[in-house]
Amino acid sequence: MNTEFLFTESDFTRVRTLIHRRAGIALGEQKRQMVYSRLSRRLRELGLPEFSTYLAMLESRPDGDEWQAFINSLTTNLTSFFREAHHFPVLADFVKQRKQPLEIWCAAASTGEEPYSLAMTLIEALGASAASSARIIATDIDTAVLARAAAGVFNLEQARALGETRLKRFFSKGTGANAGKVRIRPEVAAMVKFSQLNLLDRAWSVKEPVDAIFCRNVMIYFDKPTQKEILDRFMPLLKPGGLLFAGHSENASLVNPGFKPLGHTVYSLGGARRGVAA
Repeated sequence: MNTEFLFTESDFTRVRTLIHRRAGIALGEQKRQMVYSRLSRRLRELGLPEFSTYLAMLESRPDGDEWQAFINSLTTNLTSFFREAHHFPVLADFVKQRKQPLEIWCAAASTGEEPYSLAMTLIEALGASAASSARIIATDIDTAVLARAAAGVFNLEQARALGETRLKRFFSKGTGANAGKVRIRPEVAAMVKFSQLNLLDRAWSVKEPVDAIFCRNVMIYFDKPTQKEILDRFMPLLKPGGLLFAGHSENASLVNPGFKPLGHTVYSLGGARRGVAA
């Protein structure tokens, strides 16, 4: 393979070790080309001649700013509004039974589509007044996507999939230089608080129990010991009767038997309960 930068098997092994140590991400052998492509941008920007030089720089500066750029480069941020749509009617039914105010943790906020979908669901289920007291904690390890999420600006074509009713209710259309874009309305944005959080950190900023945790399509990037550690830490952060929502290919109960399946990738610590479809 003709490459711009020297990228040896040893370099790839070091990248895999470092990203697992810093972010818990388990990169398979098949990810070599992806790693080269994404990190090559960092080498170009920093004017470095080869991967070994870049990795040595990282290792020599354990608290350096480049670590965040390294993590941002290797994280995957595939998302969309109301992705895995079967979860949102479950959430709507669930929140109607819960004591107010509600707190929901979105543990992989990415560019904001998921936490804003949660906010829209709460408004539709509870009404704007009741939902306004809810708090959606939206975290991600990637600071670049969090900045985009907090801005709340999306392409109009991307938001059209929501339908005209939701588009009018929850977004403002841009004009002039912003034509073709939409911004999430302030009353929706006010329900969401974005912050950086690494699920591997020893201490999380989320310390008090919440009504529901959305951690979807995250565990697939971790090995089984890391998955179990994170799920173990989720357990005391769910209020009694609280729910965990996982991704379509993730099975929390296989990793941590304390989580009981209630439906398709919806889990509770207390087993089946009324109001949640099994």
